[in-house]
Amino acid sequence: MIGKAFTSYWFPVLLIVPFLAIYGLIFIYPTISMFVLSFTDAPLIGSGNFVGLSNYARLFHDPRLLVALWNTAYFVILSVIPGAAVALLIALAVQRLSGRLQAAVLALFFLPFIVPVSVVYLIWDWILNYQFGIAMHWLDALGIPRVPVFKTVTWFMPAVALITIWWTCGFSLLVFLAGLRAIPAEIYEAAALDNASRWTTFRRITWPLLWPVTALVLTIQLILQLKIFDQVYLFSTGGRPNDTIVMVQYIFQMAFVDDHGGRAAAVAVTLFLIVIVVTLVEFQLLRLAGGGQKK
Repeated sequence: MIGKAFTSYWFPVLLIVPFLAIYGLIFIYPTISMFVLSFTDAPLIGSGNFVGLSNYARLFHDPRLLVALWNTAYFVILSVIPGAAVALLIALAVQRLSGRLQAAVLALFFLPFIVPVSVVYLIWDWILNYQFGIAMHWLDALGIPRVPVFKTVTWFMPAVALITIWWTCGFSLLVFLAGLRAIPAEIYEAAALDNASRWTTFRRITWPLLWPVTALVLTIQLILQLKIFDQVYLFSTGGRPNDTIVMVQYIFQMAFVDDHGGRAAAVAVTLFLIVIVVTLVEFQLLRLAGGGQKK
């Protein structure tokens, strides 16, 4: 009786204890510590005094916060929906291929996704660098003045968004391709018997059935791009980092440059709440749009 109770109840509990311990150690405990730290005036390393909500109140008097919020939102607008659209178009094209050709093309588009961000930076610096970039030599050949892409506020975010779409498109492509393959072929055969055009087939069959996958891709990309840091940090080197700063970079500067651990934690908590709220709002909007698609 005791052995049966152990097998049915305690044994499954024992199996999940290692996961819960690791999850609590690397996620829950640091998250709670960050919330506690945000109410103190502690430096990056060391303890501090409790200051209540003063760190949060001071945030709204720092002009860098508004710049970081705007740049982050601008980057999300430039990268999330356009990136999903590009991945969907590529997936529709790749789906029409077959055999080794499909595998080769898919690998070609997925390869940038596994490349480290430092390599991505070097590749695109070779292309768009104002002094020795390949694209600048093309502009010279066409008689067009060179453009300091990473040194001007106007061109910086669109360029980084384009690079990010190129870099992360492979993941979204795989998700879309999996969703397309999950659509039964019989539905397309029935549409072909009715002489439905490609646009009608896409609008009436593919798009509604692919909507849950689209919502997933948009949600994942939204969360990832709200936390953008690596590309902006690397490409802003030698440029105007205070004008192109994003939220995570603002946290980095506050913690590692200004040595304000408590204020950096307050910004991190603010970003954490923004990500949760924006994701929930997007999820509800996508759910409502999905209901409209089904109708």
